[in-house]
Amino acid sequence: MLLPLRLFTGLSSLLEYSMLISTLSNGRFITPSLQAEPCVPWWSFTKTVLAATALTLVRDGRLALDAALPETTYTLRQLLRHEAGLADYGELPAYHAAVANHESAWSADEMMQRLDGARLRYAPGAGWRYSNVGYMLVARLIERATGLPLEEALRQQVLAPLGILSVRLATKRSDLHGDYLGHSLNYDPGWVYHGLLIGPVSQAALFLERLLAGTLLPGNLLQEMQATKVLGGPMAGRPWIAPGYALGLMRGTIEGGLTLAGHTGCGPGSVVAVYRCAVGEAIACCAVFSRALDEGRIEALVAQEIRKVLEAVR
Repeated sequence: MLLPLRLFTGLSSLLEYSMLISTLSNGRFITPSLQAEPCVPWWSFTKTVLAATALTLVRDGRLALDAALPETTYTLRQLLRHEAGLADYGELPAYHAAVANHESAWSADEMMQRLDGARLRYAPGAGWRYSNVGYMLVARLIERATGLPLEEALRQQVLAPLGILSVRLATKRSDLHGDYLGHSLNYDPGWVYHGLLIGPVSQAALFLERLLAGTLLPGNLLQEMQATKVLGGPMAGRPWIAPGYALGLMRGTIEGGLTLAGHTGCGPGSVVAVYRCAVGEAIACCAVFSRALDEGRIEALVAQEIRKVLEAVR
């Protein structure tokens, strides 16, 4: 039983909830490892993995970043940065009701019909709107370009090359069962239409560290991945001073001028946040999974851990 996993970083008792945390300093873990680290849902951190996979296919000449996709007026870049004009099924009250009632996921076709998902809400590139539908389309592009099922494509293109070996797609309710932090879900992962990765928190941190360290993508594509659309000013209840979105990365500045890149995700009963920050030669990466706190507090905790690592290294 892992409840509670007490934080060892000297945080206020208000933050000593049931959670998992994994931190790297300059590419090396500085947190104690668990003998049997549980697999937890990565929620929207899956988008970062999908974006990285799509960019490896751009690298390999199998996808184009800025050409209009077949039978559409938007590009892969616009899908990855939520600028394609697509809506999101999260705006459907019936979706939230069905999830709350533990119903089985609708088929993708039914979801798109309910959403009128083929209708663009704005001209591609002319606005910004977070869209899980866009990432469902990215997942389909990956499958078509590789000729592989999504899980095998992710493994072949990014997970195995980065040494991430304990991660897989959840495909049935039982994949989300088990004693991770004393909690089991009655949730159909089919509701995550772009795919839901599950794996250890440490593997999420290691994936982001190795991805942004530049061992997978060439420099030009890594730079493109981090090209950020700024989305306004400070966010109430969250640590962002200037939030933004890049290609599969939430990327923005926090207090003190630090720039964090990664992704936050949430689903029934839990939150995950995985971020990295580099200042000169000092690099910190932290992943936190919790079933007790909201997105803002988890992001603030990650930011606090990153600051501590950077201050210790510099």
